[in-house]
Amino acid sequence: MLTTPEQEQIGRDNFNEVVGLSRREFITAAAATTTGLGALYFGYSKLEGKPVKTAFIGTGDEGNVLISEHPTDYMDIVAIADLRPANRDRTFTGSHPVARKGLNAVLGKAKASKVKVYENHRDLLAAKDELGLEAVVIAVPLNQHAPIAIECLEAGLHVLSEKLMAQTVTQCKEMIRAAEKRDLMLAVGHQRHYSVLYDNAAFLTREGLLGDIKFIRAQWHRNNSFPNSDAWQKWNSSKPQDRELLMKMEKEGSLKDFGYDTARKLIDWRLYNETGGGLMAELGSHQMDAASIFLGKVHPLAVQGYGGKNFFGMEGVGPESAWKDDRDIDDQIFVTFEFPGKTHPANEKADSKFQNDRDISVVTYSSMNTNRWEPYGEAVFGSRATLWMKTEKEALLYKESSKDSPGGVEQRIWYVDSKDSGPVLDSYETSAPTAAANSAQAAMGNMISRGYKEEMEHFCYCIRTGKNELRCNGHVAMADAIMALTANLAMKHQQRIEFQPEWFDASSDACPEDSFT
Repeated sequence: MLTTPEQEQIGRDNFNEVVGLSRREFITAAAATTTGLGALYFGYSKLEGKPVKTAFIGTGDEGNVLISEHPTDYMDIVAIADLRPANRDRTFTGSHPVARKGLNAVLGKAKASKVKVYENHRDLLAAKDELGLEAVVIAVPLNQHAPIAIECLEAGLHVLSEKLMAQTVTQCKEMIRAAEKRDLMLAVGHQRHYSVLYDNAAFLTREGLLGDIKFIRAQWHRNNSFPNSDAWQKWNSSKPQDRELLMKMEKEGSLKDFGYDTARKLIDWRLYNETGGGLMAELGSHQMDAASIFLGKVHPLAVQGYGGKNFFGMEGVGPESAWKDDRDIDDQIFVTFEFPGKTHPANEKADSKFQNDRDISVVTYSSMNTNRWEPYGEAVFGSRATLWMKTEKEALLYKESSKDSPGGVEQRIWYVDSKDSGPVLDSYETSAPTAAANSAQAAMGNMISRGYKEEMEHFCYCIRTGKNELRCNGHVAMADAIMALTANLAMKHQQRIEFQPEWFDASSDACPEDSFT
């Protein structure tokens, strides 16, 4: 979506305008809150009792982001475990001044020095009673999400696992059953469920202010075509101490005990089907999760698409580093999902008297490695307005033209709440946002986060209260995994796949991967 800076500012003002008026009570409370926006928006409160004693299993890039964001009033990190020495080291020293600050900076060196360090999760679990451990956060390669989560659940620990939930839907169901059998919390880190920005955006779609949503375009484009620029290729840039230790474990055969055939596949795990899930799992799952939220958390009807290794490893084109690339995963993917609209029979909320099986909402997703012209995000196209979610940090809103008022990227929006016809959007001519927009912007301001801290706060709150009210529990996360993994199957087998209701039922053994074995 190509817009001028002035047009983008109008879009931001429009979003704040509508949120400020449609959620007036929320915004007023947000401006006055002292407990944090997460608690206000997502229904939890200051923790009663001591912070939850938690261990982090996996302290690579994502694990260290979570560690830097962890809520110290809710969570007490007592231990970490990682197979890689360099990851264990940077957990304390940090590797980025903002995103990965390290425990020394977050807790102070004195308190950080008390955190126990283990070379693998099994040694950590053996010491769980000594540690007084209550919960774990798992941020390891995808192929080990389910095995490690199940081991932890069987040890009596609550689990927050990074997304994608698991490498297969069968594993997702095994995780859910293991948690429910022991009455333990199982959360998955699709953080948009705890983003204040996305919560406000979803409110607008639920209220019908965008009108009938027939199309959502989601994308995450990058350009890794220059030599040595792909962030997922880490083998050559990894620390020698990591490579030497892991190659020794590979030679001895002990690395297989932790789920990896080779040291390379542990370090570059995102590039191989054996250890990862490709662009759809690592990037697309976030955005399909968002699309599902905007459409009312309905399950999709069908998916089709194309994926290919069109650049990396393609001999004869591109820089030399691309020719020699041995990745399994596709470097370009393009998929199309069909979702049930508001009146479709497959939509549980549809009025039984007024149903239409042609009421379909289409969601497209693309991810490529050779062009980053547009920023990643989701554009939600409604019959009354368009909502643009830009890089998880901004929401821009633009009105459609109607017979009574103009629309477009240069029009400011006015929110009109009529008791007779309900809320609608109108346009008006002015050069500045109203007081309502300024109020919403001031209330949220820089407090809008990507949801990492909020998801961990709520996870700990649920553990302490015993209320399993997780916004992204195993069942919700399994639906996200089903979308991503079925899209991978559709691309691999080059066919349109219809989603089956029993796939989304954790008590059923039916899974999409079984149809293609």
